[in-house]
Amino acid sequence: MARPLEGILVLDLGHIYQAPYAGFLMAMAGATVIKVEPPTGEPLRRRAMVAGGSVPMAMLNSNKKGLSLDLKTPAGRDVFLRLVDRADVVIENFSPGVMDRLGLGHAALRARNPRLIYAAGSGYGQTGPDKDRLAMDLTVQAAVGIMHTTGYPDGPPTKAGPTVCDFLGGTHLYGAIMTALFARERSGKGAFVEVAMQDAAYSTLASALGMHFGGMLKDVPPRTGNSHAGLAMAPYNVYPASDGWIAIIVVTEGHWDRLLRAMGQEALVGDARFRSNPDRVKHMEEVDRLVTAWTSAHTRAQLEALTREHGVPAAPVRTLEEVLNDPGMHERGMLRWVDHPEVGRVVLPATPLRIEDAPPPPFEASPFLNQHEAEVLGGILGMDEAEREAARAAGGLGPRFSDR
Repeated sequence: MARPLEGILVLDLGHIYQAPYAGFLMAMAGATVIKVEPPTGEPLRRRAMVAGGSVPMAMLNSNKKGLSLDLKTPAGRDVFLRLVDRADVVIENFSPGVMDRLGLGHAALRARNPRLIYAAGSGYGQTGPDKDRLAMDLTVQAAVGIMHTTGYPDGPPTKAGPTVCDFLGGTHLYGAIMTALFARERSGKGAFVEVAMQDAAYSTLASALGMHFGGMLKDVPPRTGNSHAGLAMAPYNVYPASDGWIAIIVVTEGHWDRLLRAMGQEALVGDARFRSNPDRVKHMEEVDRLVTAWTSAHTRAQLEALTREHGVPAAPVRTLEEVLNDPGMHERGMLRWVDHPEVGRVVLPATPLRIEDAPPPPFEASPFLNQHEAEVLGGILGMDEAEREAARAAGGLGPRFSDR
């Protein structure tokens, strides 16, 4: 079965999460993605020293080919440039300027290959006063305002639990690459595209910004706990169940009436205090008390069944164990149990992008360091073993996979 990106060759120099996720999405769509790592491997492999194997490494690098090059050596750069001559896309998320100092920046690579899409991910962008700031997901969450808007009003700023900025950056980087590939079909020319994690995360502040520009807050920290970030909807919260928690949100007046019926509070339908969303926001504490009294008397399963039956937007707060065993995600092929050669039996994701007649490809485990050297350099560049060994002797290639 032909996949949308078959025939596209990607050189993925990414590390940790941002750029590798963009490369992962391309591999899932059928591109040949070569994960190019230094001889010691990318930093994400170091987690194996703690846990015996890196599950994030396995998650983000399945269906890629593994190649190890030392780009600080002439021999390593030479092999890389020969691959660039045949590549469609180069992805990297080094600090701005690193690739230029190696002589491998976007201008140099596109001079060799005018059809190349060069994609750079970073924390704060390739230009501007902050371009040289060190960036990690935590620090970008702080810089972009996510931490300032997360938590409770009487508590400190709090990070989001997931690594949201890295993956927002990776998703947007994939979008930029695909946009540039589409444009290349018309123009025949490659492009330089870049995505800053801070830029990609800004739009997540929409509700809090609505409060700010609406005059509801200026210097007050807009931390609203589990309530709506703009304090503009009620009920909108996480409520206690007898065995955990459930999230409930009412968007329309129909949702509210149906929630009242689910709660056995039909007598409150049409009550002036709760008739419209502005009315309920005005009486938010009373609304939350009413909903809490109901949820506290039921289990999460009972509440899920009742809210589904009555058509109320709600979901139990699930543990990681419950999520990774989600029947719907497994049925859709988004999640799958695999026996991974490094991390054992784990649940790994496929792509969230669904394209007609192109289901997620069969699973291929993330590569060991330099696992596909012979396949990549022999198959794509025609380098025989003697030529590869000469490059290795010159410091350009990492250790042979067979020597691990």
